[in-house]
Amino acid sequence: MTTTASIDPAAAERLRGRSLLLTSDASADELAALLAVAERFAALDRAGKKAALLPHELAYAMFFDNSTRTKSAWAGAAARLGMHPVIVDGSSTQVSHGETAAETGAMLGMNAHALGVRHDLILGEGNAFMRDVKKGIDDYLAATGDPRSVPVVNLQCDIDHPTQTLADLCWLREKFPEGIAGKHIAVSWAYSPSYAKPLSVPQGLIMLMTRFGAHVTLAHPEGYRLMDPCLASAASHAASSGGSFRTTSSMDEAFEGADVVYPKSWGPYDLMLSRVEANRARDTKRMGEIEKEALARNAGHKDWICDERRMKATRGGDALYMHCLPADIGAEVSPGVMAKHVVNVAREANWKVYVVMALLAAAKVPDLARRLEAL
Repeated sequence: MTTTASIDPAAAERLRGRSLLLTSDASADELAALLAVAERFAALDRAGKKAALLPHELAYAMFFDNSTRTKSAWAGAAARLGMHPVIVDGSSTQVSHGETAAETGAMLGMNAHALGVRHDLILGEGNAFMRDVKKGIDDYLAATGDPRSVPVVNLQCDIDHPTQTLADLCWLREKFPEGIAGKHIAVSWAYSPSYAKPLSVPQGLIMLMTRFGAHVTLAHPEGYRLMDPCLASAASHAASSGGSFRTTSSMDEAFEGADVVYPKSWGPYDLMLSRVEANRARDTKRMGEIEKEALARNAGHKDWICDERRMKATRGGDALYMHCLPADIGAEVSPGVMAKHVVNVAREANWKVYVVMALLAAAKVPDLARRLEAL
């Protein structure tokens, strides 16, 4: 474990009362403060020291999509802070019966002290839903004179996956204590036979890593592009940080000389857009057809796999392999590469607990830097 960075008290204080629904919602120094807080929580946890800064509060989370690691991270983070985690399937709420996101927020905001949401499958809907939920909470609290702070944490939306990408960055800071400025990171599409996965992980990666001076290459076959605002954001961040951002249609080119590789499948862009109308029409038959078509298109690119041959082309032939998990072994990544990095990807995943702790504590705990120093 690398030595933890110092926490900028002013930057940490600016995060209080806020919800970080995209990493771009925070400034670079605020993100650095969040990372430092996460690292401090990790150090305390590994030293066996408790950090129950939010005792007896309710941490509610709604998941409109499947999850293993993020559910575990939410529960683990809330419990370590002294909170009571409650996790529910979003389909069990009244949203499908016509309740608006703002109404859902108001109802949950009556009792919860924090709210996590995963809503990632439909472009144009997930992040907007979270912002409407937050508005519903804030309007209710204001109307009733309730002074509580109830932050909303993005546990993955259609645009970004902040808890994942911040955890990824924490892992990279542990592996590269000198920082990621100047490091070459390949974010590549990879073949998957399982389902048409959201765009948010690669989008979040290219937007975040370019803020810290990395040279990021995005690789994908034709038809698998990402959302234009995310591409523009990555280019802008790279220009500001001294890093770089480029795209290629060659996985081999992306891996050449890379320090870090992140091969991850996502769905074809036009079909991800087609999901929007099918979902609004509640056309389950069409949704099924779109899924089958997406998998058929994926099957045309089975050679997009992170294997030993491609890893040999990376810097020193030994790049750091990363994945948000679960990886499709034998499709996205070869069994041999995964076996070599199985502990690495588990340690990468474990950082999410401390990132969620940081997001909750930064939003809710006054004078957080001093209180963590006291611990």
